[in-house]
Formats: sequence, C-alpha cells, structure tokens
Amino acid sequence: MADEPAGPDPASTLRSKSFVAVLVLAAIVGVIASLAAWCFLELIFYLQRWVFTDIPHDVGFDHGAPLWWYLPVLAFAGLVTAFAIVRLPGQGGHIPSEGLKATPTQPIELPGVLVAALASISLGVVLGPEAPLIALGGGLGFLTIRSIRPDAPPQLGVLLASSATFAAVSFLFGSPIIAAVILIEAAGIGGSRMPLVLIPGLLAAGIGSLVSIGMGTVTGLRTADISLSPLTLPPFARPDIVDFLWTIPFAVAIAVATFVIFRLAREAQRIATPRPFVVLPVVGLLVAGLAIAFHQTADHPVNQVLFSGQDAIGPLVENPGAWSLSALALLVAFKGVAYGISLGTFRGGPTFPAMFLGAAAGLMAAQLPGFETTPAVAVGLGAAVVSVLRLPLSAVVLATLFTVHTGLGSGPLVIVGVVVAYLTIQALDARSSPSDPATAS
Repeated sequence: MADEPAGPDPASTLRSKSFVAVLVLAAIVGVIASLAAWCFLELIFYLQRWVFTDIPHDVGFDHGAPLWWYLPVLAFAGLVTAFAIVRLPGQGGHIPSEGLKATPTQPIELPGVLVAALASISLGVVLGPEAPLIALGGGLGFLTIRSIRPDAPPQLGVLLASSATFAAVSFLFGSPIIAAVILIEAAGIGGSRMPLVLIPGLLAAGIGSLVSIGMGTVTGLRTADISLSPLTLPPFARPDIVDFLWTIPFAVAIAVATFVIFRLAREAQRIATPRPFVVLPVVGLLVAGLAIAFHQTADHPVNQVLFSGQDAIGPLVENPGAWSLSALALLVAFKGVAYGISLGTFRGGPTFPAMFLGAAAGLMAAQLPGFETTPAVAVGLGAAVVSVLRLPLSAVVLATLFTVHTGLGSGPLVIVGVVVAYLTIQALDARSSPSDPATAS
C-alpha cells in the first residue's frame, strides 16, 4: 500500500474543536442537500405523471397515453439532453456507461446536470437518479461552504461536498448505511484518514434520512414514491447445496449479459459523441420503439421497459405469478437493449435499471428446480449491481438490505453470487483490449 500523504494526525483532528465545527457545517449541508434531493425526486415523479398521465387525459385520451405518444416524448428528451450536453457547462454530467462516479461537481455545472437528468429520467429513458443526486449533493456542498466561508481551504470544500453527497444519496436509498458504503467504495476512500470523511458524511446522511421522514409528515406527500424500501418476498431460512450450485452459473450469466450491454453502451457513446443533436433523438425513438414492441409481444405495459425501474422492482417481485417465463425473457431482452443504448447517450445513473433487470432475471432463475424465488432475486440483485458498478461490498449490502425482511438466509448466496459475478466481469474486461473503447472501466 502506498504511504498516505503527510499532514495532521487524523486521530488528533477528530478530537479538535475545528472538527466539531466541521460536523456542524456537515449537518447544515446535510439538510440543504436532503431538501434539494427531495425537490429533485418529487419533480421527476410529478413530471412523469404530468407528461404520461395528465396531459394525455386533458387532450382526450381517457384510457391513458396512446402508444404513439411515447415516440415524440422520447425524441424530445433526446433534444433537450443534447442541448444540455453541448450548450451548458459540465456536458450534462458524467456518462453513465462509465459507471458511477463520486467526484464532486462544481456549482457552475449543476444547471446542465439537472436539465439533462430531468429530460432523461422524467421522460422515460432507462436510467436512474442516483448519479445526478451525487452531482447535486457535491455541487450544493461546494456552493454552501463558499457562501458561508469564501476563504475556506479547498480541502474543507471537498469534505463538505462529500457530506452533502452522502445526504442526497441517503435520501434516495432510504438508508445512511447504503449511501455510506456506496460512496466510500466508489470514491476509494481508505486509510487512517477515512474517519475524517466518514464521520461528517454519516452525520449528513443521518440528517438526510430524518429530512426524508419529516418531509413526508409535513407535506403529506408519500416519500415511498421517490425512495426505495425493502422488497416483499417469501421468508427464506437457509440455503442448501442446490441453491449454491445454481447461484454460480446464474451469477456468471448476469455478468456476461451485463458485459454485452455495456459493449452496446460504449458503441452508442462512440456514435453519439460527435453528433448528439442527431443521435440522441434517434436513440429516444428507439427506446420508445422497444417499449412499444415489448407491449405488443408480451402484453405488459410499456413502462416496464421505460424508466429506471426503481418503482417497478417491488410490484415485479411481489407478483411473480403475473409473469410467464417468456414474458420475463422478453422483458430482460427489450429493457436490456434500451438500457444499453441509454447508458451511452443520455444522462443519469446506471444502478437502478441493473437492479430491475437482476430482479427479473432472478424470477426467471426461480423456475429452475430447487432454486427458490427469494434467493434467486437476492442473487440477481447483487450480481447485477456488482457487474455494473464493480463495487462488491456495495452490491452485497444493497442486495442484503433490500431482502432483509426475508431473513438472513440469502446472505451467503448473495456473497457467493457477487464474488462470482465480480470475478467474471473482471475476466471479461481483461480479455478485451485496453485500447478497445468498449472495455469497461
């Protein structure tokens, strides 16, 4: 391990009065970032309802938006996102095909990030809100400290930006623990200086969770519409040898499928980069077309293919009887392609569509003899997350906490599935040429 940079002793810093002041500032930015996250997620929720429910009803479509409605909406999403990428600072935020980045965003880049994210996520593109929330938290952290203390050292700005990011992500996942694990692992924070980031970040994340509870009480709005909660699955006491035998090839299959999806994403990115005003509207039309084709072939709603899937995971796994094996296969295929081309062109996060696809694949795997629904879904979640993010601890924590109501019986299978998927995706990456643009990061 490389030597840590010289500087004040972290233990003495934790005991200093200045660190107490940092904790107070972290609490302040935690409240600000959580309120901003709440507004952002509520705006996404209401924009989706306005565009796909209220406007069609107001113009005379009493039974919901007609299928053709999705084509111009997704094409418009492409135009707006392209405008944010080309004309606004920050290029609309990081490209989701490059994974999940925890690098703080500068305040000047926030308008472009928010415009691109709202156009992409609200209008049906297959991406999630976690990456824009990371950018929003970081940018607001920098903005807050510069407003309070213009002469603050850069290190304090980075620290409070990280704390604000903890709070914003905690609001989305409904858990400070999940937010802390993901951001620590994504940012590569470690060593003796980790507590200097972890303690303010956890405080801000805890504040974020309290704000989530308080906003639901004060406003009367259901925070369940904008944040995740554990899945409802049958209890699962303990795994047996059959579960372990199915877990290994299932995790390998998820890793291989994810690798293919990201190859498609990198190819879409290569085509879209020089001509976004042409390619992004076309990709929007393709995503809409895939959703319509899925509806026509599987007789399930188009919104199963569109959007991030974070609101659809619960209903999907809670009612597996509504899905035949062929319908699940079509869902994975159509949403997988829509996810791949969205990753390389639009702006948003890669995590939630992967979780949805992992859960759908888990329902398919549950048709195998001796492999029950609960462990299959849990392994699918963990293997999909680690294949996309390359963050094994985060994948284990996510899959475990989202299936916590079923007991801890799936835990060993989740760990095995995550390790197998992680090693598989790393091996596939290594077999690709380093100069190949489709090589995963």
